[in-house]
Amino acid sequence: MASNLSFIPSQKPVVAAFDFDGTITKRDTLLSFLAFTAGKWEMAKKLAAISPQLLGFVCGAVSRQGAKEAILKSFFQGIPLEQLRELGTGFAQSSMLARLIHPGALKRLEWHRNQNHRCILISASIDIYLDPWRRRLGFQDLLCSHLEVDQNAVVTGYLQGMNCWGPEKARRLQDLLGSKEDYILYAYGDSRGDQELLSLADYPFYRKMQ
Repeated sequence: MASNLSFIPSQKPVVAAFDFDGTITKRDTLLSFLAFTAGKWEMAKKLAAISPQLLGFVCGAVSRQGAKEAILKSFFQGIPLEQLRELGTGFAQSSMLARLIHPGALKRLEWHRNQNHRCILISASIDIYLDPWRRRLGFQDLLCSHLEVDQNAVVTGYLQGMNCWGPEKARRLQDLLGSKEDYILYAYGDSRGDQELLSLADYPFYRKMQ
């Protein structure tokens, strides 16, 4: 719990980096967002249609990014970005997402904010719903996966750049903040995709949000 945290004052700035899915939330949120936007029945049909790509990921024949882009193309390809942003804002404010949030995670975030630490949300999930959610909760920065759009601001279904997972999380954090010697880092994660981020931290917390 947040009340058990202690902080030794330092002249260096302090950063708290939080993973989202499985750390702040109880499970992955992309499926919930798909259900929110398409409905559960339509979601099931679309996922069944791309089951070969999903099975390929499980078997190691399709990359994590390739499987994710297969899902994004199936659900969002051809949708204007602004329309999808409206859906993302709706999901960020929904009871569906609120039910997935760990109360302990919010207490941990509150502790860091009360210490005036720089709070960063870092996730492989997409900015469409993460950005409005993190703004409401008071995170200063967001590092995540972004949807690619064409010249008409229509979603292509591909990611813009790399999926923000594993080594990409650590790389983006270092690109944002510079040398690790210049700040103190708390990091929170729950899975293999957070290991490189946690290895950077002065205070790593693995599955310790409740």
